Amino acid sequence: MKKTLSIALNTLACTAIVSSATFAQAADKPDTVSIGYFLEWPTANQVAQVNETYNKEMGVNVEWHAFDSGTAMSAAMASGGVDIAYSQGLVPFTIAVSQGLPITMVGVAVSYSKNDNCIVGSNTNITINNANDLEGKNVAVPFGTVSHYKMLKIMEHLDIDIKKLRMLDMPPADGAAALARGDVAMSCGWGGALRRMKEYGSELMSAEAQEDIGIRVFDVISASNSFAEEYPELVTQFLKVTDDANKNYQMDPAAVQPIIAKASGLSLNDSNQVLGLFDFPLKEEQISEKWMGGSVQKFTKEVADFFVLQKQMPRSLDDYSQTINASFYTKVN
Repeated sequence: MKKTLSIALNTLACTAIVSSATFAQAADKPDTVSIGYFLEWPTANQVAQVNETYNKEMGVNVEWHAFDSGTAMSAAMASGGVDIAYSQGLVPFTIAVSQGLPITMVGVAVSYSKNDNCIVGSNTNITINNANDLEGKNVAVPFGTVSHYKMLKIMEHLDIDIKKLRMLDMPPADGAAALARGDVAMSCGWGGALRRMKEYGSELMSAEAQEDIGIRVFDVISASNSFAEEYPELVTQFLKVTDDANKNYQMDPAAVQPIIAKASGLSLNDSNQVLGLFDFPLKEEQISEKWMGGSVQKFTKEVADFFVLQKQMPRSLDDYSQTINASFYTKVN
């Protein structure tokens, strides 16, 4: 596992280009803006995606590219294929900036604690009370993601030796299939894949119990530094459309839920189940101490230091405040 993650990190590091910390004035608009997002991940802003509100408000052609993990988003941003990543996991973001990838967190996409978890197979008879029985068994988890971080924190809390786990780097969909076949004792993931996992097992630790031990889960909105420096107004416009969509969803969820379900590739029932576990922070909350006003910077550092301690990442930054910029959201009106 360490070798695989190390290779991914080195790839990001080699691709990263040193970028100025000062954001330049907006230049002429590009022909196209590329946005990364997830399928089977229903979010309020997908109404604006479907209605092409982003295109209209930003005044550019907006292309949406689906990914299956935040690490894949990082790789795409490193290669210049994605300008803005929507709902990139905090862990992939943290790993990327720790290795020098020139991207910046410009917002919080969604907060969720119940829609990302680890499921143990029913045939294992493993619960939180005998969790040590996982040692020596196969565990599916997408490396370098929020699920990976949560799993490691849970194992630490339950005093399970991760060196004795046979961890397999699998996207959630593959992990769900492996759990269904009985190839793994536990699988970790999110969204539609997590719901499928639950058909074949149960949570090792509830979301509430995870919050009690300090595990916080949220996805970010990140932008490549080169794009944000050249087109700061487009970043703010993207955030404004997103904020408006979040407000509309809060005012009347039922009116837009069918649109979100279709855009996410889920049935209305499945989509609504996921949406019920999501919170979409609005502007004032985004720029407050609770989020980008200070809390996110501190938590990002905690996550990075934990990964270094677990030898899943070679080093962390002394300070992550330079990789998190609330000024774009501050300008949303």
